[in-house]
Amino acid sequence: MYKKSRSFGLGAGPIIFMLGIIYLNRGMKYSSLLRNHAFAGGKWVSSETNRTFEVRNPSNSAVVASVPDMNEHDVRQAILAAHAAWPAYRLLSAKERAQLLRNLFEIILANREALAELMTIESGKVITESLGEVSYGAAFIEWFAEEARRAYGDIIPASSVDRRLMVIKQPVGVVAAITPWNFPLAMITRKAGPALAAGCPIVIKPASETPLTALALASFAEEAGFPAGTFNVVTSTEHSAIGKLLCEDPLVRKVSFTGSTRVGKILMAQCSQGLKKITLELGGNAPFIVFDDADVDAAVKGAVASKFRHNGQTCVCVNRVLVQDKVYNEFVEKFVDAVSHLKTGDVMRPDVQIGPLIHNRGLEKVQMHIADALSKGAKVATGGNTAAGLVFQPTVLVDANSSMMIAQEEVFGPVAPVFRFETEAEAIEMANDTSYGLAAYFYSRDLNRCIRVAEALEYGMVGVNEGIISTEVAPFGGVKESGFGREGSKYGMDDYLEKKYICYGGIR
Repeated sequence: MYKKSRSFGLGAGPIIFMLGIIYLNRGMKYSSLLRNHAFAGGKWVSSETNRTFEVRNPSNSAVVASVPDMNEHDVRQAILAAHAAWPAYRLLSAKERAQLLRNLFEIILANREALAELMTIESGKVITESLGEVSYGAAFIEWFAEEARRAYGDIIPASSVDRRLMVIKQPVGVVAAITPWNFPLAMITRKAGPALAAGCPIVIKPASETPLTALALASFAEEAGFPAGTFNVVTSTEHSAIGKLLCEDPLVRKVSFTGSTRVGKILMAQCSQGLKKITLELGGNAPFIVFDDADVDAAVKGAVASKFRHNGQTCVCVNRVLVQDKVYNEFVEKFVDAVSHLKTGDVMRPDVQIGPLIHNRGLEKVQMHIADALSKGAKVATGGNTAAGLVFQPTVLVDANSSMMIAQEEVFGPVAPVFRFETEAEAIEMANDTSYGLAAYFYSRDLNRCIRVAEALEYGMVGVNEGIISTEVAPFGGVKESGFGREGSKYGMDDYLEKKYICYGGIR
């Protein structure tokens, strides 16, 4: 079931499966992409203090590499380099910026297997999903290479014959991107693509768990011909200090952050001191609703795909499965059977679908949520234990209720609680009973219901009879405490451009 997915990042579609077989036959390639320096101002640099930190493989805790543990002084140098590069870079034609991005896209794809391997080594993502992420991440670069040419302005009809009114769009300036560990490539390209297309240099601060993919991307940007200072990657474990600097430094004009709601609120407050533009893609609590008129087999397939992608460690993963009374038993039986057949093991094997959680904190959170649910009446239908190391068995909890921690908090792990509801109104109320509003999913074959429910759900993205909805051509983002702003699609460049109104007077 899981292996038949056609979507990027799911890790088992036929094409990606074959890529995994090819990869296994060719052996290890990621070492060619390893970098042990940060990249700023067109140079590979160390920290001022020469401090480093280790990047470990979550599958076995082995040290993969050591990278600079940069401080505020180091990051400030990267900001200065980006600011110095901006005047010349913004003057490049849209066609020239598009060509640079096209070069980068082609280099990413040429290194698909090695880059996927590197992502798997540092994040624990199974190799088939990493191969999918390379395609997905590269797609944002390709998309914005094309969108670079389409930052159109307007001519406004004037109120008098001696005037001409024009609106043009100009790059906002230096952009700071703070990205998470769960999508080490795509969360960067989704921000860097529109920034670079718009004419904005970028300073990227990747998660300390997964900096190696970001550094590999920096080497690709260098090869693609981006001018020095336009693409910078700073690595650090000083998250609070570096985040504060990027938000408060006046040379940074725009911040884009993907991560937790708690941190997003802190960054927003820090950006407010300079009224800095900010895009926030934050936490979720995605409901997955199965109505009694749904195709239950399709719903099971969609729920497995959406819930267990990267071991449940994505912001759009299903967090609550809501099933109507009439089909509750049928759905649970089929869902439990499907989940029980998901395979754990060596993440480098293309037939493995579940790998390790990213770190011990993630494992402890999963265990805490399960313990809380069991204490409040839930039952384990399958899974419920650690398989090995940081690998947790894919788990289904039945008889879940709203008093449980897992009903209100993002579990960020391979645990699916199943709730029961009676009416459509009750399902909508349960789905919306959260401070989050990123993604929601539901299955129904009633067209009228599909329209009603899609419009009633308080979420930025809704999948109707579909468990995987992310694509570079559609806007990604949430409402409520899931943040604001949109990434990808034709709307994705809006936050990287300023609109300037020009009034020409005295025309004869």
